[in-house]
Amino acid sequence: MRLRSRGRLVAITAAIALMSTACAGQGQGGGDAGAANGPVTLKFWNGFTGPDRAAVEGIVKKYNASQNKVRIDMEIMPWDVFFEKLLPSLGSGTGPDIAAMDTAQIPQYAARNVFQPLDDAYGPQGVDPNALVRSAVDATTFKGKKYGVPMNFTTLKLYWNKDMFREAGLDPEKPPADWDEFGSYAKKLTKDDDGDGKPEQYGLAIADHATIAMWPILFWQNGGGVVSEDGRTATLDDPATIEAARHWADLITKDKIAPVGLGGADADKLFQSKKAAMEIVGPWMTTGFKQAGIDFGIAMPPAGPKAQVTLGTSVAFTLSARAVGAKKQAAENFFAYWNSKESQTYWSVNSGFPPNRTDLTADALKGNPYSALFGQDADKSRFYLAGVQEFQKVNETIFEPALQRVLNGKGDVEQVFGQADKDIQTVLDNAQ
Repeated sequence: MRLRSRGRLVAITAAIALMSTACAGQGQGGGDAGAANGPVTLKFWNGFTGPDRAAVEGIVKKYNASQNKVRIDMEIMPWDVFFEKLLPSLGSGTGPDIAAMDTAQIPQYAARNVFQPLDDAYGPQGVDPNALVRSAVDATTFKGKKYGVPMNFTTLKLYWNKDMFREAGLDPEKPPADWDEFGSYAKKLTKDDDGDGKPEQYGLAIADHATIAMWPILFWQNGGGVVSEDGRTATLDDPATIEAARHWADLITKDKIAPVGLGGADADKLFQSKKAAMEIVGPWMTTGFKQAGIDFGIAMPPAGPKAQVTLGTSVAFTLSARAVGAKKQAAENFFAYWNSKESQTYWSVNSGFPPNRTDLTADALKGNPYSALFGQDADKSRFYLAGVQEFQKVNETIFEPALQRVLNGKGDVEQVFGQADKDIQTVLDNAQ
């Protein structure tokens, strides 16, 4: 699964409108189906179609073989198909009992009672919240209740191409430590050999749309952001946000350290094709970069003026509001199994993601050298738009277009972000 694939909700507004009444009878529909005549069967949908699919399939297979009371019937599909099918299927009662999705998507479903709270799944006999990455657990919370159980967790890190560093006269074993070095290195690593204003090699690959959050990391490092940490206040017009946006926009538009208009997949391809020397991205790209023959290093993103912080992101299990009784108990048992030490060791070694648990030793994870790197700075991570009910509107309808206008020279950052801030605040206010 590519975590940047947040799964655009096709026609979500219309679908949710139709679901408002369909989900009112959330307890209806055979919650105890199968309990008396054999194992409880749980339908499980997710979008893990990438290299980590085998690890998901492996744990589900192990769980099904470990006991005879519950059977997980898993269906994997592309994320866009997943989101197209999810709401209508839940409304009709033909959908999954368990659905896995990016935690940023959860609030818009929880607000309409499509999913049920899972606070009961946590505790000594279930999923121990004290053993898990706290930010991943907190990211499942909406209006004081937990609507998910972590399925995976990771941070984003800075990748750098060591060969390109050598060619630019930079120490290949020392990534930039702060913004000054980050900008300076990016300039040195940018090459426009024919002087046509279009570099053949860029210092940095950074996406401005259709991506997991990259720019918000830069805002956070300067004390700004898109919205406040409690999700109630827009902060795009905060002086700290404006300052960070202007600083990096100038480096991109004036010094050409990165191209404008990259989507997330474009940024990955630029680094993978050795046309960019640095990128901030997650562990899902390690295999592709290795296959491309890149000698790369991995480190925390360079520290900003106010903080050294990166993005934390997580996919969580959710449970249909219709799955009650034996089905709910069976689901909670599966969630606890997934987050056990044994399963999380298997997941980490076979997927490259860090474990959800914080009590696994480096020795336990030695089967994959990258997984520990992406988990060791969990305490310096922050989730983007955590708990914001209208994630899609805030991010894709308002923030990303505003950022693109700035990068394309269609307005001063203070003016463009100022208007976007007002628009975001209206969305936040209307959702409360």
